[in-house]
Amino acid sequence: MKSFVLKGITLALFVISTTNFAINQPKKEKNQTIKVALLLDTSNSMDGLINQAKTQLWEIINELSYAKYGLKKPNLEIALYEYGNSNLSAREGYIRQVLQFSNDLDEISEKLFSLTTNGGNEFCGQVIQTSLNELSWGKNKNDLRLLFIAGNEPFTQGKIDYKDAITNANEKNVLINTIFCGNYTNGISGMWKDGADLGGGDYMTINQDKKMVHIVTPFDNEIIILNKKLNDTYIYYGNNGHSKYLSQKEQDSNAETLNEVVIVKRTISKSSRLYNNSSWDLVDAEKEQKVDYNKIEKKQLPQQLQNKTAKEIEIYVKKTAKERKEIQQKIKELDTKRRKYIAKKQKESTKKDALNDVMIKAIKRQAKLKNYVW
Repeated sequence: MKSFVLKGITLALFVISTTNFAINQPKKEKNQTIKVALLLDTSNSMDGLINQAKTQLWEIINELSYAKYGLKKPNLEIALYEYGNSNLSAREGYIRQVLQFSNDLDEISEKLFSLTTNGGNEFCGQVIQTSLNELSWGKNKNDLRLLFIAGNEPFTQGKIDYKDAITNANEKNVLINTIFCGNYTNGISGMWKDGADLGGGDYMTINQDKKMVHIVTPFDNEIIILNKKLNDTYIYYGNNGHSKYLSQKEQDSNAETLNEVVIVKRTISKSSRLYNNSSWDLVDAEKEQKVDYNKIEKKQLPQQLQNKTAKEIEIYVKKTAKERKEIQQKIKELDTKRRKYIAKKQKESTKKDALNDVMIKAIKRQAKLKNYVW
């Protein structure tokens, strides 16, 4: 009996000991995250807004890639909603979550290019509240949580009062930024400025139909050539590997259809730390953690690797990783020269009313209040 009790005590002590051991294990500290939710009006008059979002996505991402929080570089996640489109469900308030917070830059691009416009009712308060309810905003106090809502109808429409929605945003430490597509004064009378003031963000206006002006630099052609070489370093694997690999090429094509300079900006994004494809690319996966090449399904690899041994595949991946690093370094060096060239060409007096201009300015101002620096 005593022996049984003693064993019970010993077992209980062992459980307590292992539990404490697990608790005391050092956790891998997660970098801060910049979370950006884009709420875009996709009613009939908003084709220009959607086009600007597609065109300027990579420039915004590139700017965020230079951010720092102390010695660390924050992660980036982007979510996407569309609202005001009559093709959407009236019961849901003509609102659709296009993408939950994601760091998959190709997927973000793909979703933006899937948007189409159609007439409808624009309920700003409801789409803000819906995004607050549905998105994974997280609880890290040092994360930067930003919501950008863009449209051109009064901010007051719909059954949910925008003031109530913004009060809820304040409780979640989500800053509300409003982008009115039209005249500055009209946006004020439509209560878009009031929404930003209550939400602790910025009120901005853009000309959504403005023709995008891209500054061509002497370094662009070389960057485009390097992009093709960069694509050759991706080694897909897993169930979704090949489709993701094809999607990467498709987003390159989408960028090219907009403007040659857009593919340059996308290539710069692809050379940054924010472009991570470890879920389907062996080079990125190897950087994230040790890959067990014996467990990889060879039929899901590129054809030239399907008859290789596990060791031969590992050697090939490491060789390719070295090539990618060299290519990305060349792109970064050209990007530095390109940015200096553009800075010289831009005039301080030039009115900046495009989507990327107002968003980058707002993000930087709000980020600095939380000790993010550039």
